[in-house]
Amino acid sequence: MTTVYIISAPSGSGKSTLVDKAREIVPGLDFSISYTTRPPRGNEQNGREYFFVSREEFQDMIQRDEFLEYADVFGNYYGTAKTVLRQAEARGKDLLLDIDVQGAEQIKRKLPEAVSIFIMPPDRKVLEARLRKRSLDAEEVIQRRLVTASREIENYQKYDYILINDHLDESIDALMSILLAERLKRSGVQGSADDGETLAKAERCRLRNIRERLQPILASFATAATSGGR
Repeated sequence: MTTVYIISAPSGSGKSTLVDKAREIVPGLDFSISYTTRPPRGNEQNGREYFFVSREEFQDMIQRDEFLEYADVFGNYYGTAKTVLRQAEARGKDLLLDIDVQGAEQIKRKLPEAVSIFIMPPDRKVLEARLRKRSLDAEEVIQRRLVTASREIENYQKYDYILINDHLDESIDALMSILLAERLKRSGVQGSADDGETLAKAERCRLRNIRERLQPILASFATAATSGGR
């Protein structure tokens, strides 16, 4: 049975790096390449980072009910085609979905058994620094992404796991543990010391076990909102 993993995060949280590492290390994992109407950036290639289509093509796919989920983000459509799930099931693979909070909510309605993971930045200042370091966006875009991040983070309680991406190596290890722990639980085969350690690492990222660590992060975004920005 295919396990569907949903990963969401504010822009600049390091999600792409973590997902890429997970794909390198965890076997039996298919990755969904989303469709989008935004133009390619930098060295992006069609069929590698995204399937780049026109707005008209995307709307035709909506009319044909070809998406598991889709959303309009910053004026561009993004969506996950139903074919990716069918292909993963046919190959006996698990499926990793890199989608925003709107898409995650749609997927959970259709696939309530899907495992959802929210990647959280250490605080708002770190997120802003990461966005600036990328040098991809104009100032007004950075500010808009920070406002959007505040709104997305408000949805954290809808996710099964919260991963605070503070130290990269630790975050990669935590994400791997979550993916493998869910496999262990669903297979029903557990017992080794390594399995126990994997389950324990994943459990520490469970929403119910990480609420206290989240409080200063949430406060950093709330303080910025009440002070009008920085």
